[in-house]
Amino acid sequence: MTRKVSAPFTFFARAAAGERPRTPAPRAPGGREAAVWGGTSDEGRARGQPAGGRARGACPRSPPGPLPRGPSSSPTRPAPQGPGAPGASTSRAGPTRPGDARGPPAPGLRRPESGNTWSLRAKSAHHRVESFACQTSRLLSVVSGGGQRRARKACRFGGELPVPAAGFRSGWELAGLGRGGGMSEERAAPASAVSLGEVRSWPEALCRRELPSVLPQLLSMYQHSDNWMEHIQILKVIVEMFLPHMNHLTLEDTLFSQVLPKTVELFDDMMCELTSQARGLSSQNVEIQTTLRNILQTMVQLLGALSGCVQHVCATQESIVLESINSLPSSVLHVIKSTFVHCKNSESVYSGHLHLVSDLLQALFKEAYSLQKQLMELLDMVCVGPSGDESGGTLSTAAGGSEDLLFVIHSLLDICSVISSMDHAFHANTWKFIIKQSIKHQAMIKSQLKHSAVVSGLCEDTLLSFHSCVQLAEQTAESGAQDTVDYRLFQKTLKLCRFFANSLLHYTKEFLPFLSDSCCALHQLYLQIHSKLPPSLYAAGIPDPQQEEIAAAFLVTLDLLISQLLTFQPFVQVVLDSKLELPCELQLPQCLLLVVILEKLPSQPEGVQALWCTEGQSSGASARLSLLGAVFFSFEQCSAELSLPVRLQGAQGRGRAAAAVTLYQHVCVRLCAFIASVHPSLFPQLDTALLDAVLSAHMITSLLAVDAWCFLARYGTAELCAHHVTVVAHLIKSCPGECHQLTSLSVLLRRLLFLMAPPQQVEFLRNFSPRVAANLLLWQCVSFQAFPAELREQAALEVCRAGADQGREWLSGPRRLGELAGLNTLLSALLAVCTSAGDALDSAQRAAVVDVGSRLWALLDVTLVTSQPSVQQTLSLLCPLLGFFIQTLDPQLISQDEVLPSLSSVFALLLVGRSWLLEQHALEAFMQFAEGTNQEEIVPQCLSSEETKNKVVSFLEKAGCVEETAAARVERVKQEKGVFSGPFANSAAAEGAKGSSSQPYAKRARPASPLEEEYRSALRAAAGALEVLEVLLPKAPAPDWLLGSVELLQQRLGGLRRGLLSGARLDGVAVDSGGSITHQHVL
Repeated sequence: MTRKVSAPFTFFARAAAGERPRTPAPRAPGGREAAVWGGTSDEGRARGQPAGGRARGACPRSPPGPLPRGPSSSPTRPAPQGPGAPGASTSRAGPTRPGDARGPPAPGLRRPESGNTWSLRAKSAHHRVESFACQTSRLLSVVSGGGQRRARKACRFGGELPVPAAGFRSGWELAGLGRGGGMSEERAAPASAVSLGEVRSWPEALCRRELPSVLPQLLSMYQHSDNWMEHIQILKVIVEMFLPHMNHLTLEDTLFSQVLPKTVELFDDMMCELTSQARGLSSQNVEIQTTLRNILQTMVQLLGALSGCVQHVCATQESIVLESINSLPSSVLHVIKSTFVHCKNSESVYSGHLHLVSDLLQALFKEAYSLQKQLMELLDMVCVGPSGDESGGTLSTAAGGSEDLLFVIHSLLDICSVISSMDHAFHANTWKFIIKQSIKHQAMIKSQLKHSAVVSGLCEDTLLSFHSCVQLAEQTAESGAQDTVDYRLFQKTLKLCRFFANSLLHYTKEFLPFLSDSCCALHQLYLQIHSKLPPSLYAAGIPDPQQEEIAAAFLVTLDLLISQLLTFQPFVQVVLDSKLELPCELQLPQCLLLVVILEKLPSQPEGVQALWCTEGQSSGASARLSLLGAVFFSFEQCSAELSLPVRLQGAQGRGRAAAAVTLYQHVCVRLCAFIASVHPSLFPQLDTALLDAVLSAHMITSLLAVDAWCFLARYGTAELCAHHVTVVAHLIKSCPGECHQLTSLSVLLRRLLFLMAPPQQVEFLRNFSPRVAANLLLWQCVSFQAFPAELREQAALEVCRAGADQGREWLSGPRRLGELAGLNTLLSALLAVCTSAGDALDSAQRAAVVDVGSRLWALLDVTLVTSQPSVQQTLSLLCPLLGFFIQTLDPQLISQDEVLPSLSSVFALLLVGRSWLLEQHALEAFMQFAEGTNQEEIVPQCLSSEETKNKVVSFLEKAGCVEETAAARVERVKQEKGVFSGPFANSAAAEGAKGSSSQPYAKRARPASPLEEEYRSALRAAAGALEVLEVLLPKAPAPDWLLGSVELLQQRLGGLRRGLLSGARLDGVAVDSGGSITHQHVL
């Protein structure tokens, strides 16, 4: 499959390559070619020349009028009297060579035929043109009536054009090239005048001799002319006949400053007219078609005249100072830019009728293309300062030269943005010239250059060419061949990518101090490119061979660019900005960029390392993270890439090939390598960053920091490891309660103890003895397998003895709920001993643990378990702890007759849970129960439905519940990442920051019950009845039945009291108002 290229690109790229236009010129009414603009005249065909083409020295139009002869010129020759006169040309084109004695036909204007309706404006314009024609005929020798008419007709168009019936404005001006009129009366020629055609026949010696007298008159004619064709003819005469004999040191004052502004104005007028008339272009409207083609060919001739100016200056053998020709580059660049913009927008300008003028548009583009190449060659030769010394000369001279050069470079920047999609080679050459000139003259212009525009333009073009390269690589994968057109285009586009990247690298190296505002663009360029390459989830489907080519030819340059920017403080600020918010597709590239910087930083000086590894805030900028802090923060944003996981190319070891590794391995290995080589002065920043990451609410970030910390402990000395253990132990003791920070610190302490030397482990046992109740918080985190056998037994005995003693002390006290946190800590420490050092306990210590656990079990209450988190934690610790001693427990403590019937219903309920996490834990617990129980008849009772049976079978076979393709999984993970990165993640983080606590709930105001008012009313009624009885008793003796009724009422009050208390007690255990667990007796 070939890449679909837009029509303008193919169109103008073919023109720049030198192909001839393919679209034929439209024909005028009557079957003849429409003038000489778009076709080939009969004489031109005979000579093999297209009439629309422009040869050097050719003048395809009749000269507009006479030229006053110089003082030494030869006598005036009479102009030919008509087509049959001697010397008259049979072609519409004038003489094409100097020395050609044939003069052009006299200018004139044919009167409109009778019957045409003229508007007042048309008549006025006609009279002005006729007045000019009369002046022309007066200045020439006697001309016959027919010659006068031909002169008037040719005065504006230079050819025979029909007069339309619509009148002068709609016909002649529409089909012509000017705004009407001729030269003003101010330009009266002397009696001794000579025509432009005659001047064109002068030899070089005569032109050189008559230059002082003729040039001012030509310039005056040029300035006062309002006719487009007359402008072109005069300009061509000046450029072709007199410019070669002028002093190059005075070109600016004598010629360029007087001619070129008017030329630019003329070109803008033609462009405006071309754009406005193009709206009415159609194949049926021949008049507008002819007008547009005439304008386009006139513009081609104007560009050719400017090319002549540039070529003449280029041909000068002496040194050229830019200030001496400053009007030339500015005028040429303005015309070139306007031309390219028009060609780029040609599809919309010509409204689907581009094919009617495509041949001339190609010629116009080709002429502008050639003109810019010639101008760049000229500018490469000129000097900015006087006498070739750019650092010398006066201050004003140097400033003027630098301003001219800046204008040239900035104008070419604008042109680059126009031609980027029109011709890739030309675009690249323009950029090459910009970079070359900027570096060549950087001493003069480095502080005035628009560096941000240069860098942003290079970044944009690099990214666009890279995207094209990726698309072509995908198409190559679809075609499956390496010799297709797409693959060859891929290779060419890859070379273009490398060129832009190298240009950016070169420019950045030379102007780095001035690129503060460009760091964001450079940062984004790196991220955008890597987001389209593996292992990004948003990468394109690029075959492996093309990936390797891109990496070898393009990504290497980007890597060098990062190395170049490491010492630049504004780049550090951009990369480590604490408020940096990136979309999902750029988060992995940001992480990989930071890892690349980790790899490069150890080779940098201490100051550069300190710049990256310390937090800070520049004036007017947001706070800056440290490099390690940014790595951890960016790493936690890559949850989707970690969950898949994505694979990266690992480091190549000795004797083995590089294997693919996960993102976690990739980051962890390079983080540890950086820790091993970081400068010692940065150890405080390293410790701070690691501790902050360990305390992170994100589990994967905390795990990465724990791995890096353990590497540091292993890589460092034993004293350093012991110091870290001490610090972490104190941090654990200072935690306010159950929280994620305590969990992460516990994991770190557990792993660091394995890395301690035995002497330091003995010191740890002595400094944090289990006999101190506050230290039991540490021992619940410890794996006793980290200690040697003797030390393990000693530590287990001390923890077991301290735990049993503190448990008995709690049981003999008031047993308040607020004290359950300490009880849970000692139970957790006892569980750690039984898990990792149970064989070190003797029978007495085992009995002590069973005694404490059994007594606590007997105190548990269903109401308390369901209402208090601390009691729930106690139950979760007692179950596994008593499970170690299940064979020695009192059978009355846990009755199997009561547990087994309920166990099957509990499993049946949990296995159909809607939470995937609860379901996973239920499946794991059921598997352990089914494998270890001797009550086999209960197992089938747990599987209450066919769905549950299938779920258990799938779990046993480790089969996925849903078949998911790799592409579908990637899409699902991307969607999940988008959800987790949204507001849900922020709210979850806020909730996580609050932490969790196992403390009993604080007492709070009881909410009003909807029946509370009825209770109050009933109680008031009962109290009122009792008051009535109290009033009646003194008045008369009580009946016999009253005593029995009061006793029954008292029993009912007792039952009511017990009912009120049953909400806070069950089976003899209740909570008093002080929050302690007490035994109650049922009344």
